[in-house]
Amino acid sequence: MNALPAVTPTRRPELEAEFETHRTELTAYCYRMLGSADAEDAVQETFIRAWRGYDRFEGRAQVRSWLYKIATNVCLDVLDSRKRRARPMDLGPSGEPVAENLNVLPEVTWIEPIPEASVVPEGDPAEIAQARETIKLAFVAALQHLPPRQRAVLILCEVLRWKAAEVAELLETSVASVNSALQRARATIEQADAAAHGQATLGEEDRELLARYVQAFESYDMDALTALIHEDATQSMPPYDLWLRGRDDIFTWWWGPGIGCKDSRVLPTIAANGSPAFGQYKPAEDGSGHEPWALQVLEIEDGRIVELTFFLDTERMFPLFGLPPRLDA
Repeated sequence: MNALPAVTPTRRPELEAEFETHRTELTAYCYRMLGSADAEDAVQETFIRAWRGYDRFEGRAQVRSWLYKIATNVCLDVLDSRKRRARPMDLGPSGEPVAENLNVLPEVTWIEPIPEASVVPEGDPAEIAQARETIKLAFVAALQHLPPRQRAVLILCEVLRWKAAEVAELLETSVASVNSALQRARATIEQADAAAHGQATLGEEDRELLARYVQAFESYDMDALTALIHEDATQSMPPYDLWLRGRDDIFTWWWGPGIGCKDSRVLPTIAANGSPAFGQYKPAEDGSGHEPWALQVLEIEDGRIVELTFFLDTERMFPLFGLPPRLDA
C-alpha cells in the first residue's frame, strides 16, 4: 500500500480532529499504564510522535491502532526509568493513629488521581460504568505490580478487549507470547488486592449521603459522621505511608494529630477515578480565610463511605481539578 500523503496545511485540521477523537481513551490507557496524571503529557507526546512519523505511516492499520502503538512505546519509555507507583496500603499494614507514624518515603512515587472527564468517554452507560471500574485507584494500583509489557497486554486484552493477534502486532511479538504474558499478568493481579472498592455509578441516595458528609465534616460532627462512614473504613494520606483501618482509628486521628482539620471548608469538585472528590481547605493561621489542604477522594459501598484518600499535594492536584487556590474569609 502506498504511503499516505504528507501532512499539508490543508490536511492538518482533518488529522488533528481525528487525533482528538481518540484523546480520552488514550489518556485512560496511559493513566492505567503510568498511574499518574502524567498520562495527559504522555498522550501529548504520542500526538507529537504521530505528527513526526506520519509520513512513514503506511496505512496498514487503523489510525487508532497506530496511536495506541505509539502511546504504548511512550509509556514504556517512561516506565523504563521509574519505579512502580503505589498506595500506602501496598507497602505494609495499617498503623496506629499517632503523629510519630507519619513518614514520607522519598523513594516511593504514589498513585495519583485523575479527573474523570479526562479518562471516561461519553456515550453508552454500560461502557461508562466499565471505564470507571477500570480507573479505580485500587485497580490502577494493582496494575502497577505488573512489569510494563505485561501491564500493556492485560490492559489491551482484558480492559479494551483487543484480540491477542492485535496486541501481538502492536507489541511486535507473537500471539503465543501475548497469551503467556496475559496468563502471568492475571495470576499476579489475582494475588494483589485488586478489588475496586466503591460503586461505578452513584444514585440519588449516594448523592444525599455525600451532601451530609460535607455538612458533617465541616461541622466536625462525629456522631453524624459515624452514621456515614463504615466501621471498617480505611484512610490514607499520600505522600505519608501511614494508613488507618477502622472508623475508630480514623476518628482518633481526626481528634488527635489531625485536629487541624476542624473548621475546614469542603468543596465538591469533578469526580476522580470514577469516585466523588472534594477540595478540603483548612483555616489559615492568621484567620484570613482557608488554605488548601487535601483533595479528598471517597469510595461508597452499600450506603456507607468505605475508603477516604487525602491527597496532600495540593499544588499539583487543585489546579488539575479546577479548585481555587484559597478561600477568603
